[in-house]
Amino acid sequence: MLRRLASFFTYIMRNYLPDAYLFAILLTFLSAVLALIFTDAGVLKIITSWGDGIYGIVAFAMQMILILITGHALALTPAVSRVLVAIAAIGDTPVRAGMIVVFVGAVCSWINWGFGLIVSGLLAMEIAKRNRDVDFPYLIAAGYSGFVVWHMGLSASIPLVCATAKHAQNFIEKATGAVIPVSDSIFQAFNVVPLLLMIFTLPLLYALIHPKPEDVKRISPEKLDEVKNQTVSVPMPENPTIAQRIDHSYIINIIFGILGVIYLINHFSKKGLDLNLNIVIFIFFIAGVLLHGKPVNYVNAIATAIRGAGGIALQFPLYGGIQGLMIGTGLAKVIAGWFVAISTAQTFYMYQFWAGGLINVFVPSGGGQWAVQGPITVEAARTMGIDMVRSAMMVAWGDQWTNMIQPFWALPLLGLAGLSARDVMGYTTMTLLWSGVIMSVCALLVGFGVL
Repeated sequence: MLRRLASFFTYIMRNYLPDAYLFAILLTFLSAVLALIFTDAGVLKIITSWGDGIYGIVAFAMQMILILITGHALALTPAVSRVLVAIAAIGDTPVRAGMIVVFVGAVCSWINWGFGLIVSGLLAMEIAKRNRDVDFPYLIAAGYSGFVVWHMGLSASIPLVCATAKHAQNFIEKATGAVIPVSDSIFQAFNVVPLLLMIFTLPLLYALIHPKPEDVKRISPEKLDEVKNQTVSVPMPENPTIAQRIDHSYIINIIFGILGVIYLINHFSKKGLDLNLNIVIFIFFIAGVLLHGKPVNYVNAIATAIRGAGGIALQFPLYGGIQGLMIGTGLAKVIAGWFVAISTAQTFYMYQFWAGGLINVFVPSGGGQWAVQGPITVEAARTMGIDMVRSAMMVAWGDQWTNMIQPFWALPLLGLAGLSARDVMGYTTMTLLWSGVIMSVCALLVGFGVL
């Protein structure tokens, strides 16, 4: 039954889902129409809010691109590549392949969302290179499905913001004067239980939804050749010049990497487990520098990695515009208010999760969504005497959840694989349904004090 359902969603997505760029434009139109219907904003206010938002997200967009390319560059190191080859050997059947890719994708996405996206994509291509019987879009969808746990992990925007003192979006600190360490959010049982449930049951889901042999869509010969020939290692030329010797100098890389390690040790010794976005980027940058060995190899890896960031660079401003429109017109408050209005103390967490999922379709950015939904969530929790940290994490859960039907964050994987969103979204819709049940039940259990 699950296989037939996955086939149905795959058919729908392949035939009716527009390109990810057009999807963002259509969402812009829909947001404008909803703002006209449900707010007092006029046409000019909608347009100016949209335009202001396009430019207001540039700094955050750069952070996201850096997380992506530093994570990708780290995944291209020989050490990580050897691990991927070893793991790929486990996926010796189509079903095992999907199971191992979604599991590795989830674990790595928990560590860092950019790293998880790229590692799972590279693992999927390594398996496709070895196993020609596995459905390639299915493998890429499995890798992207692991992303459904990222906002429960170490690179999670909302808990990291709440752990950062005097951050403009630390609404809990503004309401209570307290900064919330990640030990009180990410590492609490209410967050760890659904995280583990998803990490260990998503492989079972993918074992059940692999397409029939006659429906398998294999990796293209062109992409297969590209995967086989991909390397970022640059050999030392014969009779190198002084400049070329510097380019290939291990000593320079090691000294530079040691400077970064000293900085990180000093940072964590003074501030504890302060894993803000900039520190996460810095960790992956320094790790990539050290593991690539030579400066020229790291430069080559970054040049390779940045190709997958084109979709984000193009579409992030569009979603910044949608975010600006929703905030500027008050539409986001209206939508969040709907869920608050029907909530009780027991159902509040579940409804905040659902609200987060709906708003994420329009604002697929954890930080951007928290700017939209955070003030309403924190104020409602304060008024109702409900835990603010758990409330904030429900927004984080919603943000990660509907990424499975929002193609924006799939762009790096799709660029890596040479596929379109419509190729994978049928499978990831199954992930949406599966994970939605787990997180909805857990959110309800949180409301009743069980978690």
